Amino acid sequence: MPKFVIQRWHGYHMVFAMCFSLVLIALLSTYQWIYGIIGLVFFTVLAMILYQAERAFRKDFNEYVLTLGNRIKNAGQMAIDELPIGILLYDRDGHIEWHNSFVSGMLDQERLVGVAISEVLPSLKQEQPKQDGFFTIEHGNNVYRVIPKAEERLYYFVDITQLNHLEKQLHDEKTVLGFIHMDNFDEAGQDLTDQESTLLLSNVTGAISKWALENDITLKRIETDKMFFVTQQKSLEKLMKSRFSILDVVREMTRRNKIPITLSIGVANVGDTITERAKNAQTALDITLARGGDQAAVQTGEQITFYGGKTNAVEKRTRVRARVISQAMSNLFQNSKRVLVMGHKRPDMDALGAAVGVVKFATFHDCKAAIVLDEAEDNLSIQRLLAAMENHEYLGDRLIHPDKAMSWIDDPDTLLILVDTHKPSLVIEPRLLEKADRVVVIDHHRRGEDFVENPVLVYIEPYASSTSELVTELLQYQDGRLAMDTLEATALLAGIVVDTKNFAFRAGSRTFEAASFLRRHGADLMMVQSLLKEDLGQYVKRAEIIKNTEIYFQNIAVAVGLEDEEYNQLLIAQAADTLLNMQGIRASFVIGRREDNLVSISARSQGEINVQVIMEELGGGGHLTNAACQLEDVSLAEAKKILLDVLERNIREWGPVT
Repeated sequence: MPKFVIQRWHGYHMVFAMCFSLVLIALLSTYQWIYGIIGLVFFTVLAMILYQAERAFRKDFNEYVLTLGNRIKNAGQMAIDELPIGILLYDRDGHIEWHNSFVSGMLDQERLVGVAISEVLPSLKQEQPKQDGFFTIEHGNNVYRVIPKAEERLYYFVDITQLNHLEKQLHDEKTVLGFIHMDNFDEAGQDLTDQESTLLLSNVTGAISKWALENDITLKRIETDKMFFVTQQKSLEKLMKSRFSILDVVREMTRRNKIPITLSIGVANVGDTITERAKNAQTALDITLARGGDQAAVQTGEQITFYGGKTNAVEKRTRVRARVISQAMSNLFQNSKRVLVMGHKRPDMDALGAAVGVVKFATFHDCKAAIVLDEAEDNLSIQRLLAAMENHEYLGDRLIHPDKAMSWIDDPDTLLILVDTHKPSLVIEPRLLEKADRVVVIDHHRRGEDFVENPVLVYIEPYASSTSELVTELLQYQDGRLAMDTLEATALLAGIVVDTKNFAFRAGSRTFEAASFLRRHGADLMMVQSLLKEDLGQYVKRAEIIKNTEIYFQNIAVAVGLEDEEYNQLLIAQAADTLLNMQGIRASFVIGRREDNLVSISARSQGEINVQVIMEELGGGGHLTNAACQLEDVSLAEAKKILLDVLERNIREWGPVT
């Protein structure tokens, strides 16, 4: 407020004072009229001064109010013109009606009124507001946040170029931790001299150090075959784009060795603290090792992405782990009253055979054991084995429905054992997993991101031919009193035979040792052949699928069944196996609709193509040469297109298979 308002001294109180003065002058003039005249003169002069002061005050006040109004108006206009926020009004036809100077500078044009927005900002209409009511566009070298007000036909533009740059810089400089493990290092050096072993280690370490230097990675060896590294997010994105080329470099460098060295890499950029990130990186490495090595696992957010995995896992030559697991299983059985054995949905011969073996293991330790089965499958080989189990002395009583199993699981002394799967989404009854206090996992599939929470014991060996082989090894380490009847041994042997395709695929030395052990304990080869006999109708349906085969990418076979025909999982898998045996085929994919209305894709390869990675992108999993997935709510044609898109992307990254 101006000083002349604060210092104002006239008003009604002065009028009263003047009136009072006149009264005093009148009274004074009755005694001495000369004094009255003098007082009247002074009063008149004072009244004139007050009048002039009042006029001056009113004039100054009016001028101030007018000036203040203009200043406010000018300040408002200046704020709109010079505000670092763009304002743009448009009409119903999308033409600009008005804008401030910020928009002119942003678009580098002075005359924009009447111009269509689509001409000057074509990306504006293509973007949709996010939940918080804004979206981002790029124009020239700048980035703008756009706040639309559809009701007012108004856009606000905020220049966030510097903020975007800082966010990108913060993102690029985010700390990433990882571990590198040399697979098979001890085995690779067994047949080498000290000089050759040192040279091999030096060459591999040198290649890793060169790779780290090129990608701005700080590397530190913490064990002979293990390294710890620190890098930034921008370097990690570069590594992911190259699909961790160091995996191929080391594999190619040592491929002439009797046992080649491969790398397993675990990387993580998630975690509030460095300790949490290091823990997540170690977890990623553990998953990589459980999947067979020769690959990298990168944990970003809640998702784990895998790279590499182009070689089969090398079979370990030590049986120490199997013996330790067998002893640990014995201790668990001794501390349990009941044992529930559960496989994956639509169990195959391997899952059922392994379940029979675990029941035998539990029975040997005086535990009441049962196999959880939902319903009889249409897989004829399973039905034959189930029929044989129904007529068995005690196995028929060990098959229970999931509803009955739910009453068992409430007992804290009940042990739940998963066989031939480690994914909660694939088990027969997920509710059992949710309620179980103790869970054991026995599987031969490469470990995926989906895994059982807090199991008390995990026995996953990707090199093994089958879960039946793993269970057989566990039985071998029980004392000599263990005796198996013909059906128990035959069920385990049948599981091995099915997963190895009659010992033609994924059969190592320990596979034959397990088969030999089962044969000594009464496994009947003729019964195995009888259980695996094929139905003529199924053979014809498989031939119909194969007839619809098309070749893509020169040597990849893709076969699709009839849209209105239903196929069982075994038939689809057998069709994929048959296609892989054809001349010039390096990988095969068979698509068919199952009885449960899911579209199943079975994938097979000879090792040049990692079908596990391809199936994992579609929500499935498996092994490098043997994998599958199931899709919901899609037609066979749509499933084929989805598969071909994934194949094209992977072939483009890996290069053609010759």
